Amino acid sequence: MEMQFKIFRYDPQVDAEPRYQDYKVKADPRDRILDCLNKIRWEQDGTLSYRMSCGHGVCGSDGMRINGVCGLACQQLVKDYEGQEVLVEPLPFFPVVKDLVVEMEGFLERIREQRSYLMAAGDHPEKERHQDPKDRQKVDDVIRCILCACCTGACPVMGKNGNYVGPAALVWAYRYIYDSRDSQFRERLKNIDFSDGAWSCENFFDCTRVCPKKIPVTKCINTLKKEIEKSRS
Repeated sequence: MEMQFKIFRYDPQVDAEPRYQDYKVKADPRDRILDCLNKIRWEQDGTLSYRMSCGHGVCGSDGMRINGVCGLACQQLVKDYEGQEVLVEPLPFFPVVKDLVVEMEGFLERIREQRSYLMAAGDHPEKERHQDPKDRQKVDDVIRCILCACCTGACPVMGKNGNYVGPAALVWAYRYIYDSRDSQFRERLKNIDFSDGAWSCENFFDCTRVCPKKIPVTKCINTLKKEIEKSRS
């Protein structure tokens, strides 16, 4: 089948403003949107820029907005867009580096602010720190996060409040708040207990809908809010 693409193009070093460019691609229904982008770059326009690495939904590098929905290009099948023009844009709320490539440093810094590493009390053990399987189950969902930023790009609150830490940062906060081996439970809760932290979430659920790893993002944030309220009493 022949697919019609309209792709966001913008190089801040050259262009005065963004534009959209049309392309036609012959594709198999089982192809992915990423395959089509590769065909465009390899066969039609080598100047098109986007990120990709594993191509199998593991690295999270090819997050973008496709027909208004944030997702991974390597997970979107051509057959689901048959008969449509496919509009491909960079993730919203991120500075554009070039075309579909966005600047991720601010996003990653907000995750680093959550001290996204284990802080355990006591001496270091000779081997690993043991964890009961039941305790591990508390974080089984959130450890699937691949830092694709689709949740943050999809969050309507980000469009209203650029200071919001964002759903991904809160997912990483959750991951260590509920890690039974970590000793900073209350300190970590305090770190997200402010207006631009957990309390900025307005329960739109868009983050949950677009997460390629099916993490219940909104549920996790609401759990954090309840935990904060409990810690105040």
